[in-house]
Amino acid sequence: MREFRRFEDYIFEAMSKTGLPGLSAAAVDRDGVIWSRGFGFRDVEAGLPATPHTVYGIGSITKSFTAIAVLQLWEEGKLSLDDPVGKFLPLELEVKGKPVRLWHLLTHSAGIPALAYAEAFIRAATGAATGWVPTATTDDIVIFMAGAEEWALEPPGTRWFYLNEGYALLGKVIEVVSGLDYREYVRRRILEPLGLESACFLEELEGTPEPAAPYLITPAGRRERSSVPKGPIAADGGLAMSALDLARYARMYLGRGELDGARVLSPGAVSEMEVPRVPVPYRGPFGEEGYGYGLWIIPDFLGRRVIGHGGSVLVYTAHMAYIPEEGIGIVLLANASGPRLAQLALYGLALMLDADPEALPFVIHGRAVEELPGVYEAFRGTMRVEVRPLGEMLIISIKDKHSEQLIPLVPEDLSGGVKRFYTLQNGRKLPVEFLVDGEGVRLVYERYCFRRVGPLPR
Repeated sequence: MREFRRFEDYIFEAMSKTGLPGLSAAAVDRDGVIWSRGFGFRDVEAGLPATPHTVYGIGSITKSFTAIAVLQLWEEGKLSLDDPVGKFLPLELEVKGKPVRLWHLLTHSAGIPALAYAEAFIRAATGAATGWVPTATTDDIVIFMAGAEEWALEPPGTRWFYLNEGYALLGKVIEVVSGLDYREYVRRRILEPLGLESACFLEELEGTPEPAAPYLITPAGRRERSSVPKGPIAADGGLAMSALDLARYARMYLGRGELDGARVLSPGAVSEMEVPRVPVPYRGPFGEEGYGYGLWIIPDFLGRRVIGHGGSVLVYTAHMAYIPEEGIGIVLLANASGPRLAQLALYGLALMLDADPEALPFVIHGRAVEELPGVYEAFRGTMRVEVRPLGEMLIISIKDKHSEQLIPLVPEDLSGGVKRFYTLQNGRKLPVEFLVDGEGVRLVYERYCFRRVGPLPR
């Protein structure tokens, strides 16, 4: 289909720019998979290609599975979402004098900022850092969290702080209430009923028929083979599966909790997952985003809700996004941290909606960040500056033998031939413009006009 050819081109371009080894993706409607394919390598050293059957870690998409498990127990009357965490665990978690309840953990609204146990563990396990937090089990995480309430900034239920530790605690609650190990519960109650045959936990990934090798991409762009993080992150980031099975999982949401005759959650409970409970601190062009029970909600993407979740364990990244009212969805999985998979998913969804993805704000911004860097000179070469990318930003560098001035540029309007940014000078807002036309690229900054004369030095 034509729209997927454009999507394939965009994915290939993003992988080439970021050095991503491999990626697998699939698009679905309510009836099944309508497109799928692999890109690049699941194992560079062995020369093995990625396919839709390649198994990757899905990172924090696992949180939606944990949320389903909690809601299953809620629907069965075995717990209340209003129950305090201390009812199930030896952890009297109170914030600002109020108990932290299960729904606070589900929505990342406990009031406690991220404690970064998972970040520390993953970086150490993959060799990306040397720090170490010995959290092999959820019981270790309970010990690690002792005193965490002293770091709280807001009462429970009022402010969003993404808290991996909260979902680790929910995994333990599931064990206490169900009498089953978390992994076993998820297998019996979610993976097997939905027919997710490739799905496993990270410690089992390398034994699957088609595992993706894990990679780190260095700041210099080199791909370094790494290791799979295993252990305590089961309930907050420990699942792995293929693109085809993650696509089946997305179809379950389109089917309102049911897939091919197997129901894992009632339609009402699925709808509860998709209700924003607390706003998230991101402000963008698609409305005020929110977080429900294990799912992220974008309220106004081309007039539709987009619901889903992303995931990363550094050496594996993934994203799932679906539009329930349209009955469509996209999933992507990769074996390194490279392009922003959430943006790739939105690009694909725009194509499926017959919209122009090149008009999406993040695409326009990305093109500008690629188009504008270089060396610029003033009249007769009297001044020379460099425009450099810095993450999602641009900076102007003005330097001589003794000093360098770095000027960050904040984008305002990048949609036309005049790319408008601003910076701050002496506490005042100063417009900065790039004029892109048949004469090349000109930079208007403060009193000066510069013309681009060449690329940045390597």
